[in-house]
Order: sequence, then C-alpha cells, then structure tokens
Amino acid sequence: MLDHLIRRATVVDGTGGPAYPADVGIRGGRIVVIAEPGTVTEEAVTREDADGLVLAPGFVDPHTHYDAQLFWDPYATPSMNHGVTTVAGGNCGFTLAPLHPDRPEDADYTRRMMSRVEGMALAALEEGVDWTWSTFREYLDALEGRIAVNAGFMVGHCALRRHVMGADAVGGQPTPAQLDAMLGLFHDAMDAGAWGLSTTQSATHSDGDGEPVASRHARPEELLALSRAVGEHEGTQLEAIVAGCLDQFSDEEIDLLVDMTAAAGRPLNWNVLTIDAAVPERVPRQLIPSERARAAGGRIVALTMPILTPMNMSLGTFCALNLIPGWGEILALPVPERIERLRDPAVRAEMLRRADSKEAGVFRRLANFGRYVIGDTYSAANEGLSGRVVNDIAAERGQDPFHCLVEICAADDLRTVLWPMPTDNDPDSWALRQRTWEHEDVMLGGSDAGAHLDRMCGAPYTTRFLGDCLRGRKLLPLPTAVRMLTDDPARLFGLRERGRIEEGFHADLVLFDPERIDAGPATLVHDLPGDSPRLDSKAIGIVSVRVNGVETLRDDKVTGAVPGTVLRSGRDTRTVSTA
Repeated sequence: MLDHLIRRATVVDGTGGPAYPADVGIRGGRIVVIAEPGTVTEEAVTREDADGLVLAPGFVDPHTHYDAQLFWDPYATPSMNHGVTTVAGGNCGFTLAPLHPDRPEDADYTRRMMSRVEGMALAALEEGVDWTWSTFREYLDALEGRIAVNAGFMVGHCALRRHVMGADAVGGQPTPAQLDAMLGLFHDAMDAGAWGLSTTQSATHSDGDGEPVASRHARPEELLALSRAVGEHEGTQLEAIVAGCLDQFSDEEIDLLVDMTAAAGRPLNWNVLTIDAAVPERVPRQLIPSERARAAGGRIVALTMPILTPMNMSLGTFCALNLIPGWGEILALPVPERIERLRDPAVRAEMLRRADSKEAGVFRRLANFGRYVIGDTYSAANEGLSGRVVNDIAAERGQDPFHCLVEICAADDLRTVLWPMPTDNDPDSWALRQRTWEHEDVMLGGSDAGAHLDRMCGAPYTTRFLGDCLRGRKLLPLPTAVRMLTDDPARLFGLRERGRIEEGFHADLVLFDPERIDAGPATLVHDLPGDSPRLDSKAIGIVSVRVNGVETLRDDKVTGAVPGTVLRSGRDTRTVSTA
C-alpha cells in the first residue's frame, strides 16, 4: 500500500526536460511509482487530486545560515514555506561548533560574533539555543530528529581556529602543533558528517569586538592544508568568501581560490556574484577563477541571486551602510554624537565621497540616497513620509538628498527604516543575468536565509523567481528554472537520490499553482526568541511541501511534522568529480 498518491499532477522533474502529466506514489519516504494519470491501481493511505498543479522536486538552497534558527524554528521559515526542502548551512566560515569544552566563554564569543557578522539577534541566540555541545558530531546529533527540512553543514574555519588557538585565533598564527590539532579537529568533524570547509577572508566580516574574524588571519599555507584535508573525505566541498566576492577579485584572491579547489580536488563555491549592466567588466572578471580552476583540476562555482533581494537600511543599527569605507567609525558612535556628526556638512561631504569612490566597490550601489524610500517612521515630525522617495521630499525642502535623509532619520533618533531602490533593475541588467545563468559554473543561490534577519529577506527567491519565469519577464522556461533550483545544487553537493522526481529518489516534493506562485512583500515581524524582529515573506501559490515523503506544509501553514534529516557527508553525499 502507498503512503500517499498524488494524482494528475503536471510533473516538472528537475532534469530540465518537458513537463508531463503523471500520478506519483510515495512509500517509506521514497518515490516508488510515476505513472500515466489514472493507471495506478495500488491502494493509498491518503491521496490528493493535483489537476492543474505543478509537482516539482523540493528546492535546494545552497547558502543559508540556519545553524542556530533550526533549534527554535525546526521548519526553517520562511524558506520551507517557499518550497525549500534542503538547506546548506555553516557557510562563510561561521559555525556554532566545535566549542572548546573547557572554555565556556567561547560560546559567548560565538554568539556575539554571529550577532555582529550575520545579523542574528543576540537575545535569540542566547534564549533559543541550549549550547550544550562541544564536538561537531554533538552539534549535528543535537539537530537530528527535530528538524522539518534536510540540512547539511560545512565546518566554519573560525570555530576551528578558536577551539585550538583560543583568543590568539584573532591576530595570531598557529604553531605547527596547533595546525596539526586544527586538522585533527577538522577530520573528526568530517568523519561525523560535516560537508567540508567554509572560510572567509572578507574585509566586511568582523567579530563582536569589531576585530577581523579569526579566519581572516589565516595565511595561504593554512588554508591549503585544510583544503587538502577536505579531499581525504567522501562527499565533501569547499566554500570560501574573499573581499573580491562583493565586486571584483584581485589576482591574489584568484590564485588562492584556484589553489584551494585544486588542493582539495573538490568543488568550491563562493557568494555572491552581483550582476549589473552598469559594471559590464564585473562578470567576466568574477568567472576567471572558474576558468583557471578547470585547467588546474578543480572547480569554482559562483552563486548568484535570480531576484533583487529587498534590504532595509538604518543609520541607527548595523547594516550594509556600515560597510562603506569610512562610514563604520561614524555609525558606531553613540546616537547623540552620531547625529551631531551626520549634521556636519563637511562630514556628510566626505561620507558621500567615500561612498561613491572606487574603494567602496559594490557598496557604491547604496550611494544614490535620493532613490531611497522611507519605511517605518517613529516621530510626529515624520508623519506621512512612509512610502515616499527621498528625492521628492528633498525637493520640497530645498535640501540635497543625503542631508534630507539625515534630518528625517535624526527626527526618529536614527530608527527610521530606509529602503534603497535597486540600481540594477533595468532591461540590460536582466538580459545580462539571463546570459550569465547559462554559464556552467554559475548557480542560483545566495539567500543568506537565517542571517541578517531584520535587514534582508532572501529566502523567497525560489517562488519569486518561478513567478517571474511564468508570468513576469519569462527569461527561462519553467523546466529550466526548476532544474536550476533543484538538480543543479543537488548535483554540486553530490546529494544522493535528491533533486529530481525519479523512482527510488527521496520524496522531497513541492506542489504549487503555476498561476499564482509568488512571494509576498517583506514585512517585519517579532517572532524570534526574546521578541526579536525579522523580515518575513508569505509564500503565494505553494499548496504542499513534503520532506522525505511527509507533508510539512499545506497552504503556507506548517503541519508540525519534523521528517527532515541531517545530511552527512559520505552517507548522504557522494564525491563530485572536478575533472
């Protein structure tokens, strides 16, 4: 007897092939029958009519930070709402394990680092996670059996360094004995099922004390030793962030990434390729590492988002504006002093110069302050400004746009929410995206779901992208779009029997209405531990999500089932050849 039968669905199977009508039967968490509609005679415990609906493999998000959130939210919302059944965590060099058992202060350091660098509410990290593990295996075991999605995790380089070197991890270099200890710890983690190494050298990544995170101090020989260790385990990967990921790689960064993937003999992915027709030289430059890696026996894959991710900004809390060169020092001042400095015309002029300089890189996109939209406001002086564009308000007041924006924010004690309008929403940029997506070393992803919770909402990229393909710009046919969200990331990570609708594969499935699928607007909610805020987005047109055959979501409501599994390297992943 079947556990469940889905009848008369339009199957888009993840291979990129044409859609076809079929009945799909599930038993024991697997797809056991795919047949012409009306030909399945076996009885089923439950069944449903999917006439007019699309059945696709569950979506695979290759870059998330759900490492902490899964402890208080086993449903990985809102990603699961938007059809995601498998998430890759532990990215950017940051994980919650291993933790040194004799240094309880390391957990506090990790919480404060994650709060600063990944925008996770400190109260949520303190109240929503029990922090009882030491080893990476214990961390994975703590999640097993209590999550609704499938989740695999890289090992964060920062945690390895902190465990072995203590406070010296920031600023110091490991002795030969310490490097051996780091490698031993890393091998233990991969033996337990870690997917490989994640690391960061990005200048934007600082810890809770404002210091460069531990992995930024690692020299190439340390990174290559860890990369070689990755190659000694089945089904493993590399993920690396360098400063040039945000704009354009330096020659030294290209050398490092190529050397790492070649040393490991494993794929390396990086986040995120920003595509903008106003900077036509960026994409060719960012794909040079992929070309060189193939020649060296490795593979480098660039992640890129197929949507424009809404981000809110503020002069009062840490956000992308703090990462503009020269801005961080001013925006870190106490609020009264910050307002005083921001009201100084000379300070504003210098801030604008730095924001529009070459050194600002991709953050130059944030420098057109007249195109910002005012979000939530908090004072009588700002009544009626929400939803208005700064350029229009500035013209009414006879002020330049940045001065106008500062005065609006100052009236709210800098709590005003700011929404920058994207600069790359033009037809040429979308045409460039379409061409870039065709590259064999470019993959969709980079949501950062689980991080930057009150500043951006990338999780809905799956539904918004499909809606755009079906009813919007129609840059890709539906079978291709589904393949890019399912089979492509599944193959990159070597996931066993996932990513396609195929007999024998795990029944990770999403059923959706092609006439409606989309994502609602990002809205601020306070549903994290400690009443902390995050941005959420409702899924539209998602009828059902199944993980390992069990329904986890119906009509945007979680069912309460937790059938997900911790995906462990080797057991659940196979080695992906880079040849």
